[in-house]
Amino acid sequence: MPKRIGRYTLRLENSPAILSYAAVAGKKEGLGPLGYEFDKIYEDTTAGESSWEKAESLMLRDALSRAIEKSGYTPGSINYVFAGDLLNQGIASTYGLRDLGIPFFGLYGACSNMSLSMTLASVYVESGAASLAACATSSHFCAAERQFRFPLEYGGQRTPTAQWTVTGAGALVLAEDGPGPFITRTTGGRIVDKGVRDMTNMGAAMAPAAADTIKNFFDDTGASPNDYDMILTGDLGLVGSRLLNELLKQEKLDIGERHRDCGILIFDCENQDVESGGSGCGCSAGVLCTHILNLLRDGGLSKILFCATGALMSPTSSQQGDSIPCIAHLVEICANRPQ
Repeated sequence: MPKRIGRYTLRLENSPAILSYAAVAGKKEGLGPLGYEFDKIYEDTTAGESSWEKAESLMLRDALSRAIEKSGYTPGSINYVFAGDLLNQGIASTYGLRDLGIPFFGLYGACSNMSLSMTLASVYVESGAASLAACATSSHFCAAERQFRFPLEYGGQRTPTAQWTVTGAGALVLAEDGPGPFITRTTGGRIVDKGVRDMTNMGAAMAPAAADTIKNFFDDTGASPNDYDMILTGDLGLVGSRLLNELLKQEKLDIGERHRDCGILIFDCENQDVESGGSGCGCSAGVLCTHILNLLRDGGLSKILFCATGALMSPTSSQQGDSIPCIAHLVEICANRPQ
């Protein structure tokens, strides 16, 4: 059973195993540094569908179907799927997964959805409520821009702090046992709002939430950044990553040498015209379910923290001038199950 450590952290004594994983992406992501690791690259932003939103649903279903197929099971064997996306009412997940027949928990943690779904699914597996649970999330540049910012036809100028929403999806299957990697501890995030109102500067809005969750994890566990090969954040980009490191140094935590950010890893920020880097649920899910889990599986990494971050805003709140509340959830992932 999960055991609470400190105020916000759970130790998963049986350490649920990541049995399989998969990720798909769009053409721009395929041209990035990690493009060769995706299971499929979609050259057409509509993926043959009649809208960008339907394309996102297709990509999410594709990623999850591939992850389940790799596990050796069928959709009917999965006890629950935990999934979410950025679109209103989670329609990418709902429409994408409606035909799979798996009991569905629809989540909204914005770009923190991957670590949120992994946190909840791992607790279900750890407690015995599920033998097999799936986690999935997605985003689409065109669909997100249309919903949150401006229609693409508007052709607005992008600011240097802006980030490029990743077109793609990632999914994984958790099991009671398997070859791993393994989820060993989780820390739930608190809502943090520092008054940022600029929706073209998500990094500045989300960095304080990431700093809060990472600090809470180290306070709860007594661990040190030196205990980890990598401390991976989701989607802070260049601006948010610098701010995160500054905030943690104020708390006497130096993660600089070990810190990596999915929004920086997925694109070539200098040559792909993405300003501060990548964002979107598909960003952290895509990086985790390709490059990072491959390294953990193949011996390139032994122990990491994965802290995906999300901005809990909506078009309505932004249009009404509200600030942007943010959150970050953290999971500890180990290549080998602790003895």
